[in-house]
Amino acid sequence: MSSVANLPVKSCKPLKVQLFGRFRVTAANGNELAISGKRVRALLAMLCLHPGKAIEREEISQLLWQGKFRAQARASLRQTLLELKQQLADVHDDPFLGGREQVAIRAEVVSSDLIDLHQALARGQYAPAASQLQTVGAQAILEGLDKGQDLGLAFAEYLDKQRAQLEAQLVQAVEQIFTDTSARELDYARSCLQEALKQRGHDSKTHGALIRIAILPFAVQSSDESLQLFANGLFEELITTLAQIPLLRVVGRGSARQFASCASAIDTAAKLKATNLVEGTIRRQDNTIVINAALLDGVDGCQSWSGRFEGQTDDLFSLQQTLATALTEELGLVLKRQIKPPPARRRSTVNKEAYSLYLQGRALTVRAIGDGVLAKAIELLEAALEIDPDFAACWTALAEAHVYTAVYTPCLDRLGQSQKMAICAKRSIELDPKQGHARAMLGIHRWTENDPLGALDLAFEAYRLEPNNPDVLLRLGSFLLYIGRTREALPYIQAAVDQDPVNGRNYAMLSVAQLNLGNIDSAIEAGKRMVDLGLPSMWLGVATSASGNRKLAIDQYRQTIKLMNKTMFSPAGSKPLTGAALYVFWEVAARGVCSGKTVHRKLYCTLLDHLHKTLHDPCDTSIVQPAIWMGYSDMVFKTLGTQITPANMFCMMSLWADIEPIRQIRLHPEFLSFADSIGLVAAWERYGWPDLLPSK
Repeated sequence: MSSVANLPVKSCKPLKVQLFGRFRVTAANGNELAISGKRVRALLAMLCLHPGKAIEREEISQLLWQGKFRAQARASLRQTLLELKQQLADVHDDPFLGGREQVAIRAEVVSSDLIDLHQALARGQYAPAASQLQTVGAQAILEGLDKGQDLGLAFAEYLDKQRAQLEAQLVQAVEQIFTDTSARELDYARSCLQEALKQRGHDSKTHGALIRIAILPFAVQSSDESLQLFANGLFEELITTLAQIPLLRVVGRGSARQFASCASAIDTAAKLKATNLVEGTIRRQDNTIVINAALLDGVDGCQSWSGRFEGQTDDLFSLQQTLATALTEELGLVLKRQIKPPPARRRSTVNKEAYSLYLQGRALTVRAIGDGVLAKAIELLEAALEIDPDFAACWTALAEAHVYTAVYTPCLDRLGQSQKMAICAKRSIELDPKQGHARAMLGIHRWTENDPLGALDLAFEAYRLEPNNPDVLLRLGSFLLYIGRTREALPYIQAAVDQDPVNGRNYAMLSVAQLNLGNIDSAIEAGKRMVDLGLPSMWLGVATSASGNRKLAIDQYRQTIKLMNKTMFSPAGSKPLTGAALYVFWEVAARGVCSGKTVHRKLYCTLLDHLHKTLHDPCDTSIVQPAIWMGYSDMVFKTLGTQITPANMFCMMSLWADIEPIRQIRLHPEFLSFADSIGLVAAWERYGWPDLLPSK
């Protein structure tokens, strides 16, 4: 979803929209508005499902005027928008955003029961949320809007898909309470929410309506390289296919790859937070591929189902899709759920060589860390695209490889890598508009252009397209975190962690989010988990310092020295420090950030001044991040205010902790001017002001 124009408009009290049950629109005075015209009502309902989020005019016109010529449908849409604007004129003079290709209803125009429910859950107001959900009962979202209205099959299917996604998001939000909250006084509210979900047909015995399933890499019973590539492809296909089903939550690739099928099923399920596992073996018999697959119960490790599949080596893609469909059907039977097999996906390529190169390049991209790893990944992915330039998923993977190059390597041209990423992401979207992850990465480039509003637009659209993709969830959560909307960000970040629970990079976001909310113990716990998974300990040190245990915090921060040249690299263009110099640097850094003593902060700030003058990249992460932690406002404004890059942008999430000395940056008289210069104010005006700043 691209950014849409947001012109000034008269202030007014928002319309109250009822989405659960019968669609109703009520003015601020409590009087219901009689919206006349079935397509006018349908259009308003579509826009109110996602206030502030643009919908393509082409999509709307084809849904509401199916069968009409394109020009007629677009003209009908323009007329309907005009009629709707006239009917809302008494309560708002200009309710819509958009241009020639998109339209949205302004976020400030609409307050819905669905929005209220999510906000209550996000704010920890569980008792009111439970009461509201119990009142709603089993009423469907926009109940009856597609019945007896003669709006066509396409519109009915659209509503079914929207309902499924919104229900899945609602269950996901409720589930967070059971995983994040342990206070005894909230047990009653949680049980009420659990009962309310049951009224809506969501059986809480398997963590609500969402089943957590982990696809484990299939074991290959030979050293056959081509068979191993097929196994990798099957692993990718199953995750991608099953992730399309709203009632399933699929563990991310990064976490699932770390577990071999021979490990204990119970232990694996516990570590991956999965209710069920899929494992199997692959072998070759002459020209036939034989696959044995099994579904395991994550609680007791017992086999719930097993199946055998065969296919010819000249039709491997078809065999992958067959197994994905069969597994979906069996899941529904075994788990007693009405799970519909997902629609067959358009294959991104039918060329085996291109697909093989893609799988190899993608595996290296996920690994990311290591000398030359990402350069080799880019080489393989580019080779795949030379064979098949219309391979959309490969363009997305190449975009990701360029982002990781800018973030995880001592890259001399981070903006150049970001620009290459943007080109690849745009090409992917052109070939396949459903590439949500590509949109999320394109949002990263928007940040480098001081356009966080456009970045969030893209991230929300990516989430609409791929709500169960942990990479998409983390991007959306992180973007909200960067603009200070921590409470809104946390459910997305937690969902990403839940789906990719052994991906250490996710825990940095979680640790900072908890710290920003004042949940020090939870921030420390997330920081420890990050360290356990082999990643830097600075965030843990900062959280421990906030708890008051300065001595331990200094030691934790100092431990980062052990990861130099392993998962961390020296700044681009600089020689790696060794010996005593390396020790002294980390001693100064650890004390400057964690000791709480002014003299130590001043010493480290002086060192940062030197680095800013001498490093190849004066806006390097090694300068920006500690500057924020030490409340060094001038350096923060000087670096992020000059250039945001894919590498330093994640530092912005630390701006929003309400602890000393970080809060001094927000209290600085030039902070709002700085925020405006990098586009934050524009994002706040659309998506809401930060938790720690008053609305303007």
